[in-house]
Amino acid sequence: MIITIDGPAAAGKGTLAAKLAEKFVLTYFDTGMVYRAVGLQMLLGKHSLEDKTAAEAFAKNLTFQKMMELSKNPAFRSLEGSKAASIVAAIPAVRVALLAMQQNFSKNPVFADGTPANGAIYDGRDTGTVVCPNADIKFFITASPEVRAMRRFKEYDAKGEISSYDEVLKQTIARDKNDFARESSQPAKDAIIIDTSELSIEQVFEKVCEIIDAKQKNA
Repeated sequence: MIITIDGPAAAGKGTLAAKLAEKFVLTYFDTGMVYRAVGLQMLLGKHSLEDKTAAEAFAKNLTFQKMMELSKNPAFRSLEGSKAASIVAAIPAVRVALLAMQQNFSKNPVFADGTPANGAIYDGRDTGTVVCPNADIKFFITASPEVRAMRRFKEYDAKGEISSYDEVLKQTIARDKNDFARESSQPAKDAIIIDTSELSIEQVFEKVCEIIDAKQKNA
């Protein structure tokens, strides 16, 4: 079973996807990690984030195992890491190189330890439109920019990273503009849209589980 969960940054996709993967015993593929992995390798190698040749090379050689290894680095989900991911994700050659990896994974999904899985939960921006257009179930999770910026600000604050809510909101709005300029980042026509602005993660999780259970019974 392949389930896709798309939507803007800090809408709650990651938390939801992880909980669903555990409940339904599926592997979890956060597709945003592929860009963070390339961005982090650029930072660790002290390459300019504008170096398209280096970014493409890292993208072509990235594996799921390497991505999971890099995700353990503290800088992987830092503010600097987010900026790097956003920059390399805008490079067409990088997106092309990473697309095949993401699509192939849906055909042979594995858990982090390499053991085969019976399916995967994809979390990203265009997983239901580009990566897995034939997914069994598609969700689009969203929330207002203000709510998402506050969630992300609290994450940075908890990590002790210096940031301000206004700056995070500015970055959130800018990232939305870049992301949604691509038609593929719009909700898939057959996606189930859920606004989490006024819902707790538990409420969202319960609602999504009911939908998945219902679809499985109908299938």
